[in-house]
Amino acid sequence: MKKVCLYFFVTTFLLSACQTNHNQLTDAEKAAGWELLFDGKTLDGWRDYNGTEVTGIWVVENGMLAALGQGADEYGYIVTDKQYENFELVFDWKISHGGNSGVFYHVVERPRVSVPYATGPEYQVLDDIGFPSKHPEFELTELYRVGADYAMHPPYPDKVKLKPSGQWNNSKIVFDNGHVEHWLNGEKIVEFEAWSDDWFDRKNSGKWDDYPEYGLARKGVFSLQDHGDRVWYRNMKVRELPRKTKEETLFNGRDLHGWEVYGAELWYVEDGMLVCESGPDKGYGYLATRKYYNDFDLTVDFKQDANGNSGVFFRSYIPRGVQISGWQCEVAPPNRSTGGIYESNGRGWLIKPPAEKESVLKMGEWNTMRIVVKGDKVTTYLNGIEMIDIEDETIGKGQGRIALQIHDGGGIKVSWKNLKLIEL
Repeated sequence: MKKVCLYFFVTTFLLSACQTNHNQLTDAEKAAGWELLFDGKTLDGWRDYNGTEVTGIWVVENGMLAALGQGADEYGYIVTDKQYENFELVFDWKISHGGNSGVFYHVVERPRVSVPYATGPEYQVLDDIGFPSKHPEFELTELYRVGADYAMHPPYPDKVKLKPSGQWNNSKIVFDNGHVEHWLNGEKIVEFEAWSDDWFDRKNSGKWDDYPEYGLARKGVFSLQDHGDRVWYRNMKVRELPRKTKEETLFNGRDLHGWEVYGAELWYVEDGMLVCESGPDKGYGYLATRKYYNDFDLTVDFKQDANGNSGVFFRSYIPRGVQISGWQCEVAPPNRSTGGIYESNGRGWLIKPPAEKESVLKMGEWNTMRIVVKGDKVTTYLNGIEMIDIEDETIGKGQGRIALQIHDGGGIKVSWKNLKLIEL
């Protein structure tokens, strides 16, 4: 009887010890900056996508973060409360037979964006072994296999060592200032550079035509997907990596490489200058960087050849047509607040330069605009003179492209050159 009791005690102790080792950080991990995304007991730190709490189909189950398999492509996503920019994320996962799920990063929540994959890249979580027999109607190509950068970069086939459904796998995602790695069970299976020419070629291959902002965000929340199959996660932990300062020339003086045109107005290169000119529609037009820039120090020279009603948008995106959401540093004719900040999202003018600074603008001559954006703070300078300085919480939450504007009304022609940016 004593041996039975002793065996029961030891077995119970070992099982308990094994369970308590999950979803915990060692002292060394804490010192290295790791943090848990799931505590093994509650859904603290998680909520529905575009929501305020977890309302269903994700539960805590025996120390695991579990999807009940009741989601679909359109719903069933949870996200972290906190945003992350550069990071190393590790997690254990197991999935039901033929199951499909995913881990997304840099997900941006906007009312007009209904699903995380419209903005956030995905580490594909999939039972490659059982999926073909469970879903014979789908062709499982390399771009959709386990560990892939979904629909963008396939995994290296000879490096994928997937464990069968019901068994635990370990994965890692590294995002280090655009350098990306996917790992599976100790093997690096994907590696690429985000926002490179090759990356944009893949993005523009057709899959993401309906999602122009896919993959552009510099930071965002993590998201987990319930795609209609049971899946379990544990030991989810993340370590933030430092942002690196980088200098970049936005305009090469030859063509519009690195930019995207929105609207029917005219954008062209002439004598090494970037020129915007009203077209026959006399409408709004934008030339936007294909990349996002959030914190930066930008300088640009401009000359208002005719009218001159234009501007430099920052942390902006274009949801459709020539609608734009973001903030504009005004470029306008004399006495029209050049250097002020205007919000297109509904609040209008946030700040205008003092009237006595209107004389700083040299109409018909070259001017230099400098825009410094960091966190909540924006400062603009015109020809070396500070025009405005503002701190705004809403601006601090934004992220997006830099975009040059042609105002509607016709008769506008502005030349630009020396667009140089330092990412802060």
